[in-house]
Amino acid sequence: MGKVKTHQKLPTDWKGREVLREKGQFWTPSWVAEAMISYVALDTDLIFDPAAGRGAFFKALLKLNLSGISYFGIDIDSEVLSDEIYNMPSCFVEVRDFIKNPPQRKFKAIVANPPYIRHHRIDEQTKVYLKKLASSITGFNIDGRAGFHIYFLIQALNLLEKNGRLAFIMPSDTCEGTFAKKLWNWISEKYCIDAVITFNEKATPFPNVDISAMVFLISNSKPREKLFWVKSNEAYTDDLLNFISSDFANKRYNSLDIINRELEESINTGLSRSEQNQNGFKYHLNDFARVMRGIATGSNEFFFLTGKQVEKLGIPRQFLRRAIGRTRDVTSNIITEKDIQNLEKKDRPTYLLVINIHEPLPKIISNYLKVGEEMGLPNSPLIKQRKPWFKMEKRDVPPILFAYLGRRNTRFILNQAKVLPLTGFLCVYPIYSDSEYVTSLWKALNHPDTLEKLKLVGKSYGS
Repeated sequence: MGKVKTHQKLPTDWKGREVLREKGQFWTPSWVAEAMISYVALDTDLIFDPAAGRGAFFKALLKLNLSGISYFGIDIDSEVLSDEIYNMPSCFVEVRDFIKNPPQRKFKAIVANPPYIRHHRIDEQTKVYLKKLASSITGFNIDGRAGFHIYFLIQALNLLEKNGRLAFIMPSDTCEGTFAKKLWNWISEKYCIDAVITFNEKATPFPNVDISAMVFLISNSKPREKLFWVKSNEAYTDDLLNFISSDFANKRYNSLDIINRELEESINTGLSRSEQNQNGFKYHLNDFARVMRGIATGSNEFFFLTGKQVEKLGIPRQFLRRAIGRTRDVTSNIITEKDIQNLEKKDRPTYLLVINIHEPLPKIISNYLKVGEEMGLPNSPLIKQRKPWFKMEKRDVPPILFAYLGRRNTRFILNQAKVLPLTGFLCVYPIYSDSEYVTSLWKALNHPDTLEKLKLVGKSYGS
């Protein structure tokens, strides 16, 4: 009998999504949890989980039927720790803040899916605490744009016993932020990175979430010059479990690409990226164009509207700009006005609310802003930085869009519809605006060789 395919049901409403983002809770699927448990379960009688959640790793421990191993889990969310799964023998859980109040001991085995909370959702007082914590452990400062999960990893490594093992599943930005090179140099000098697991789009552990996940298998032992870099190409098979359970001895599996990779090259290239030994390219994109991210609204539910919503609310057209939000709404490498019209017929949002703060606001707009205030938008993490809170970021219409989020391959899109992109896209502004230059650049950017070279420098946002 095959593995049962179950995934976390994600909220569809804005408030539910906000709660999810604030807590950073994304549950680990069973096939990944079992593989991670098999790594840390070697020569231990206790597995520690600093972000227990709904018990994915304890369930994996039970499923693998590893006798003589107990489970100790902590979480700041008392509700999840009340789940029936935690009433079983050989299991102890407690409400505890792993960052501010960690257990006063070290562990032979640590496994976790730490909360994925981005830096702009961390309050300033906590940021100061995290900075001091990281500095006290690593000896250097971590860039303030690091997410909460980075500090979980640092704290956990500090609690790892000699020869102990740690398995963490984390977003790939763990290897790609401005802090990454210094962080992974420190880890690779003090610990042994046994293996790194990446996932292609068919095997993504978190479907319907724009997060590209990775698994890091690290031991507190003498560093080695090589590591196993793995790409999993199929979900819910036993291949990953069997590979790790063999202590990386058996390397032939249908669903896995396994490379025995040089540690130095891996750190220099980035652990989230495939093996590369090329550099010194003659031309770079900034020789031909300027690139900016798309517009971050802070609440697409409120600011990014469908035609029906616009009509029902009676919002005047001078407060609206045509926009595109999701890469899946662009089915080809060109977006036209007809495409936008078709999206509107499908009741997809295509209107961005843009309010000129220097003009008197009509009653319709004032009333709608009161709805946003009742939703608590002025106090949401991103929006509260704006004055006034409803002020929208400014972008010129980009001639070319770069789709870097979503399930499809990355691609450059010719923006014939003249829409403003949200953060699912990057804005590409060619240095020359004539149509021949723009079209030629667009074709060159979509050439297979160009797209292949993006792997050398690209950040991974979604699988």
